Amino acid sequence: MNLEPQSVSGVEMRKRQQGRIEGPPQAPGHPRPNTCCLCWCGCCKCLWNEDRRERSERQTCTKMDSIEATEEQHPTLDEVIAWSRSFEMMMRSPEGRDVFREFLRSEYSEENLMFWMACEELKKETNPSVINEKARIIYEDYVSILSPKEVSLDSRVREGINQSLAEPSSTMYEEAQLQIYTLMHRDSFPRFLNSSVYRDLLNSKRACLDT
Repeated sequence: MNLEPQSVSGVEMRKRQQGRIEGPPQAPGHPRPNTCCLCWCGCCKCLWNEDRRERSERQTCTKMDSIEATEEQHPTLDEVIAWSRSFEMMMRSPEGRDVFREFLRSEYSEENLMFWMACEELKKETNPSVINEKARIIYEDYVSILSPKEVSLDSRVREGINQSLAEPSSTMYEEAQLQIYTLMHRDSFPRFLNSSVYRDLLNSKRACLDT
């Protein structure tokens, strides 16, 4: 009897190896889960699948970092100093308004700035239905005597607003907005410049230059 091991052809060897990789045959109508053209093992722990997931996660993180870096803006020392010389310049700056709002919140008068900003947004509108809706919201939030965020307006200005409600316009709050702007400028702004909110920001910007 010939006891020499029979040679195995290359094709047969590949079939055996492929059989070990693929595993047992699947019943008809039950395809392997999570398989793809590059991964025949059907296993969620496949190295190719893991690498693909890791690349996707890295790309997502990179995109989010980029968005956050774009959205987050920090004022320079020169800008912070310029705010102390011009209330108008600070109000034009989104960062300046954020810092000023933080101070107003500590004085329980944040609604003044919120009202002013809402009026600015209303003045940009041209769609009549949007103007009606925003004008109503501003009235309910900041003008109505029933609102906890009611701003301080004199009776003449308040009466003018009440009359304008019949036919709202994008500029119906202009006089009231100017009155609140003047109030913040003359009353709140000087205290803001002497507050820890502004001084801490100013000192932190100076410290950054020294390091």
